Amino acid sequence: MPFIPHTEKDTQEMLATIGADSIDDLFDEIPAELRIEHLYGVPEAHNEMEVSRLMRRRADMDGSPSCFIGAGAYEHHIPAAVWDIATRGEFYSAYTPYQAEASQGTLQVIYEYQTMITELTGLDVSNASLYDGASALAEAALMAVRSNRRVKTGLVLLAPGVSPVYEKVAAAIAGSQGLEFRRLPVDSATGNVAFDQVEDGQSPVAVVVQQPSFPGTLEDVDRLTDWAHAEGAMMIGIVNPVALALLKAPGHWGEAGADIAIGEGQPLGVPLSSGGPYFGFMTCKQKHVRQMPGRIVGRTTDLDGEPGFTLTLQAREQHIRRTKATSNICTNQGLMVTAATIHMSLLGFEGLARVARKSHANTMRFVDGLCAIDGIERLYEGPYFHEVALKLDRPVAPVLAALAEQDILGGFNLTDYASVDALLVCVTETKTEADIDSTIAAFAEAMA
Repeated sequence: MPFIPHTEKDTQEMLATIGADSIDDLFDEIPAELRIEHLYGVPEAHNEMEVSRLMRRRADMDGSPSCFIGAGAYEHHIPAAVWDIATRGEFYSAYTPYQAEASQGTLQVIYEYQTMITELTGLDVSNASLYDGASALAEAALMAVRSNRRVKTGLVLLAPGVSPVYEKVAAAIAGSQGLEFRRLPVDSATGNVAFDQVEDGQSPVAVVVQQPSFPGTLEDVDRLTDWAHAEGAMMIGIVNPVALALLKAPGHWGEAGADIAIGEGQPLGVPLSSGGPYFGFMTCKQKHVRQMPGRIVGRTTDLDGEPGFTLTLQAREQHIRRTKATSNICTNQGLMVTAATIHMSLLGFEGLARVARKSHANTMRFVDGLCAIDGIERLYEGPYFHEVALKLDRPVAPVLAALAEQDILGGFNLTDYASVDALLVCVTETKTEADIDSTIAAFAEAMA
């Protein structure tokens, strides 16, 4: 909270009401031998003015570099109203509603969020969010095993463009439960699935594709979805919610659509903040809803005929027998979801589409300028959204270091991922033409 209004008199009155002499009495269950007199290495207390000055000084140490990194976390403009509303006490201190019907405001926010996410993904039902996009992949893979019981292999095939971070997290969570994650062959020209090298008859329980892919390419999701279904597998799509304002929704991929869609919700009103907290989203077809982890909020009417909201599905071990639970790590990121819901409400679909179009246009300008520099070219051919992999004729790290000296975060080093000297760049709507042109000039200087 930004301000605690309790005076000393207020504190004494509250202590008297509960029959305690001091605040220390509230912790009398802690044995005296376990208590410490003071915190070692902690400086003396500061007043509000001193603390504010200290925090501004610490923030200035981070600087305000121009960021072109992307790779799963994206810098988008967030209207001031988003966090002004989200940090109101009614939202800021609220958590998952365990006494659900007493939390109508929180439930309605989640319900509106679910509605918006299903509209973006073109699928039937959304849960009340997950920890992040990477753990959402693990949950989706386990959900596919429960839903697709005809296939017993536990094999999950990943398109080449699935984020290596997502793969590691999914393998760490689900690998110990009998799932095997294996990559489909890659076409070196496009970076996408090499369909002429794909083996039939592998009996995967699920196929996963990321659209746009980790290196920024766009897969032939229709063909891959139809192939997955022909193989008896469920189709899992990892999607960027901003890109869905322009690209085909996973619910419409191929003849039957993806079965499950997941992703990272950070682009929807959540700032870049040292890796989190962010939130994962998950949607699926109606027929798979009983296997979906997490909670689902539904709209109903009360005894007086007034609209109300309730937790419709609670498939967690806290609510049902452990053997029937679909997950035990399906806590939702309530505050982030609240911010995302406000963000989507303010922008609307047209606003989100404008953000997507501007990001794409800025990326085209940036990539065209960079590829005009000797020693830089596209790593993969084909269309893209707002990220592009570039091949350099020299090691990437020194180039990024030179750019950092000019207060520019020039991109994500893809060398380990691509096995060549490669760089992933991303441009969003936050960059002006002057920002782009000056960064292109900085790249030219660094490459020279």
